[in-house]
Parts: sequence; C-alpha cells; structure tokens
Amino acid sequence: MTKTPPSHSSSRRGPKAPSQTSRPASKSTSKPGQRQEGTSDYAGERIAKVLARVGVASRRDAEKMITDGRVSVNGRKLNTPAFNVTDKDHISVDGKPIGEADPPRLWRYYKAAGLVTTERDPDGRPTVFQKLPAGLPRLNSVGRLDINTEGLLLFTNDGGLKRYLELPSTGWLRRYRVRAFDGQKGKVDDKRLISQLEALKDGISVDGVNYKSIDASLERRVGGNVWITMSLREGKNREIKKVLEHLNLKVNRLIRLSFGPFQLGQLEEGKIEEVPRRILRQQLGKQWHELIDEEAPPSGRSEAKTEPKRQPQTTRRPSSPDRPSGGKTFKGTPSHARRQR
Repeated sequence: MTKTPPSHSSSRRGPKAPSQTSRPASKSTSKPGQRQEGTSDYAGERIAKVLARVGVASRRDAEKMITDGRVSVNGRKLNTPAFNVTDKDHISVDGKPIGEADPPRLWRYYKAAGLVTTERDPDGRPTVFQKLPAGLPRLNSVGRLDINTEGLLLFTNDGGLKRYLELPSTGWLRRYRVRAFDGQKGKVDDKRLISQLEALKDGISVDGVNYKSIDASLERRVGGNVWITMSLREGKNREIKKVLEHLNLKVNRLIRLSFGPFQLGQLEEGKIEEVPRRILRQQLGKQWHELIDEEAPPSGRSEAKTEPKRQPQTTRRPSSPDRPSGGKTFKGTPSHARRQR
C-alpha cells in the first residue's frame, strides 16, 4: 500500500531515496504543532517513526528491522534508519506494503498493582502489555504508573496524542486515593496531619527536590491507616510516596482515579475500554483538529472542554470503614478499589 507523506522532505544524511522525486529533508519553518501548507501527517518524518505510527513496531524495534534489511523504500532495502520518506515513496516490510495509519484513539485501562508499565521487562516481571486482550492495535501507554500503583492508565495508538497528553505544559490534574500507615489513632494526631497536608498547597522540598502545589486532604482513619486524597499536576517520579514519607507516612496502597478529564469510573481491574471519539474530540478541542489534520471550527465555537468541575463532598457517614467519605467525589470508584487489603 502506498503511504502518503509529502514531497518536500526526504532524508537527512541518510541514503537518497531510490525515487527521483525524493530529496534531502529540509528544516521546517513552521512552529511546533503547526502544519505547512500541502503537508500530511508524515511530512519529513523518519522511516522508523512512520512504521511506528502505522503499527508495524515500536520506533526502536523498527530501527532494528531497518538495520536487519527488512524494510524497503521503492524496492530498495534500507540499511540505516536515518532516512525520511515522502508521499511518493512506497514502503514495505518483509516484502509486504505497510497499511494506513488509524485515526488517533484513546483507551482507559485499570492497571493492577504488581505490573510493570513497559513492553518488555529485563527482570521478567509481568507487564501491562502482557495483560492486554488480543485484537487491539499496537498501543503506547501515556506515561507510566509505578509497579505497586494501581488505577487509571491511558493507552493510545497515536504518537502525537501520546506526546501531547504527556507534556507538562498540558497541565492536566491527576487525582489519587492513598492509603498510608502512621500508627496513630487519636484526634490530636489527625489535626497535626490535616495541617501538614494543607501546607502541601504551598509546595514542598524533599531531599533537594522541589515539588509544586499538591491538593491533599485527610479522608478518614481506619486503625493505624489513613485514607488521603491527593491531586497534582506535576507528577514527578514517585512524588506521592516521597512526599508522604517526608511526613512520616508509609504508603501501602495508591490508586489513580483520574488523568485530566478521563476518569477511572466503574472500570474493573484489568479491563480496558476505548474512550468514545466524540468525548475525545470534545476534551482535546483544537488539539484534536491538529492531530487529525482538519480545520478547527470558527472562533467562538470551539469544542474544547475544560475538566469536569469537582462536586462538593457530602458529609454523610459511609456504610463501611474503607468506603470513601464524600460519595460525590469518589463516585465511580470500583468496589474492589474501596476494600482494604
């Protein structure tokens, strides 16, 4: 099948494309996220990136396939991944033309604790990709969750969407529910903890690392454990665990409930569901139109949608010790996410 990358860029210091129409890639003068007139999704892209986008393999594996001589452009085998393609180039892998790229899609997945967020683990630990059901296209995780963290993990088939969702500048709120042990049982100790959690709004420095504002509140106590809700936008490596350890709390369960407007909801552990295209379009707004290369609606009619407003917490007493107080806030938390282990 013929891929349709544009004709104004081809390769950087790599071998010339066999086609007479292929030319060395020129630097783009457009701003990030802005397309040049007449270009397609594959304008000036390296061959490995094109192969990854259509689902042949990851970029790293695609580069290996190229060096192994399995990839051809216009009938000639490549021996280096340092090669760009144009809309007039015919790309094949193992003698078979590559397929067309799917439109951007997004999935919600309930990651269980004990799984590594990687395709292959050198230590042989189970990975989230091994647990995904058959029949899905090739997916990439949006960010990662620590091996002992459970809850919402997003997957996408589109590299551009993955990069956009992971950008710090996107600034979407991540919301977590945390169970931690502190060994205290009195109300006086709870007042101290409440004060410490409220102070996190001003940020905190732990072992020389500065963490930005964290919205944290004490939900309830169950014996020597406390349940805490935490919301943050930065998401540095093991941020919640390090911050709470600084407050003398040992995290023994961590559940991600939401990533921006995308919620864990009633999703069961180990299950995956696709986000409807209509919802994805509404939440991404202008970025959606850039991803699928179509003109955005006129100003004033934008489809962009902000994060859902958080509902005020209620004060009714929960029916069980491990059930979240404030039913509105935690509406959609699966029952198994509320059981104390």
